Amino acid sequence: MTVVSVSMPEELLNRIDEFADEHGYTGRSEVVREASRNLLGEFEDAKLEDRRLMAVVTVLFDYETTSVEERMIHLRHEHEGLVASNFHSHVGGQYCMELFVLEGSLEDISTFVGKIRATKDTLTVDYSVTPVDEFGSGPLAAAAANAGGEGHGHG
Repeated sequence: MTVVSVSMPEELLNRIDEFADEHGYTGRSEVVREASRNLLGEFEDAKLEDRRLMAVVTVLFDYETTSVEERMIHLRHEHEGLVASNFHSHVGGQYCMELFVLEGSLEDISTFVGKIRATKDTLTVDYSVTPVDEFGSGPLAAAAANAGGEGHGHG
């Protein structure tokens, strides 16, 4: 097996070591390998390809880290066709939460989430993906069908 050197904050390394101990892993390498496989497999779900999807992406970062907020604004504008909604909120005394609602393809959502994860100084990035084309012919299907246009219909 190839040995890889990875830089990470001491706090994250300590959390990985604690996680390995608490969950019966043989060491941090096993945890990192599994996490890597999971990350790479997240958007490789064939059931979601070629479908209209909705995603909710939540980003948490330190209030003092203005570069993250600037990057979130840049990403929102760069992907304005994908970002259906965006919400910023303060959490506690020192954190900010950025919430994005996305509508688009698996590839576009994957690219967006990847760019957020690559943003330095984010504390957490969480997301969920839901197909919106599976709701039949009711109001949700109509809304999904119109998601690419200027407006949307309500039944």
